[in-house]
Amino acid sequence: MAADKSSHILNTSSNLLGFCFFILTSIKMVDHQNETIIDESMAVAALIFMTASILSFLSIRSNNEKRSDWYESVADWFFITGLIILFFVILIITFHLAK
Repeated sequence: MAADKSSHILNTSSNLLGFCFFILTSIKMVDHQNETIIDESMAVAALIFMTASILSFLSIRSNNEKRSDWYESVADWFFITGLIILFFVILIITFHLAK
């Protein structure tokens, strides 16, 4: 049962990890040195999505059902935290571009 939800977390968090790296690379290529809140937030989100990916992978691979459920639960919290950070960064970028 844990593999169902964990596989979705693993897939989506790894995709969003790539999105974070894309945003970080784009900021560096455009040479926006004053965008520290955006790139620092994206770096934190990338770490959070990486943690969610690792925990969901451990949940899938764990033989102990109790431990698997715990990994999945913690991965779920890391994933939603990463989504919230990503949401606020997108808001900042959107309002910054709308100026």
